[in-house]
Amino acid sequence: MGRMDHHPLLGIAELAELEPYLGGIGQLFTAFRDQDSGCVSYGVRLAGGERWFVKEAVTAAARQSLERGWAFHRAVRHPVIVPQVHRFRVGDSTAVVLPWREGEVLYHPTAHGPRDRTGPASAMARFRALPVADVVTCIAQVVSAHLAVEAVGHVAVDFYDGAMLYDFALGSLCLIDLDEYRPGPFVVEADRLPGSRRFMAPEEFTSGAVVDARTTVFTLGRAARLLLDAGDSEEAWRGSAAQLAVVTRATRPNPDQRFGSVGEFAAEWRAATSR
Repeated sequence: MGRMDHHPLLGIAELAELEPYLGGIGQLFTAFRDQDSGCVSYGVRLAGGERWFVKEAVTAAARQSLERGWAFHRAVRHPVIVPQVHRFRVGDSTAVVLPWREGEVLYHPTAHGPRDRTGPASAMARFRALPVADVVTCIAQVVSAHLAVEAVGHVAVDFYDGAMLYDFALGSLCLIDLDEYRPGPFVVEADRLPGSRRFMAPEEFTSGAVVDARTTVFTLGRAARLLLDAGDSEEAWRGSAAQLAVVTRATRPNPDQRFGSVGEFAAEWRAATSR
């Protein structure tokens, strides 16, 4: 029997209820209950001091998403992507365990709460006030993670600023909640895919359309465009003209006119950034 077999989180297979159990094995230092995702999540500190993030699906759609996310995390590993390291049953649902990471999501949507990207105290406004070089470094990390996604034949779905966790004290970024990522190419079967309109390519809104690496390129282009703007109206670009030209091509409505792969986009973005 290994050490993990006796671990209070990583060694369990099934629970009747999650929150009472977590409160019994450690300190629940935070909880996220009112989420758009249909999940309830907790931060728990165990007796030895180690901290974990535990996410439980509480709706049918969230359960399907967690299943997809578990498969994604088995396929993709990257230092910037926070991994799902264990899962277990909770009644008729599922929960996953991830290592805790410090930071603030750049956008934190809740089911009924305010949605603020522009207030001076918001994480996104503070991020946009960072030196341009710091923001460019973060974009490079996002692109690097998606090179790993592309390398195993997956495509980005539902990637937006709420998936970016930034530690303002350490100046480090990581990616969370990539549960809708999936193998590609694939055909859109519903009226639209889940996600933020600000980041989504036109084909993601079209039943029968093909989603592939060029869709991920569009999403990355939108991420660069929004992160390197001083505000939300996209009228205050802080990057270079060369970088903006790369973003413009990456986000063309016609997939055939974009970069053909994340690798191609990454090479052009690096070249534009080094000028």
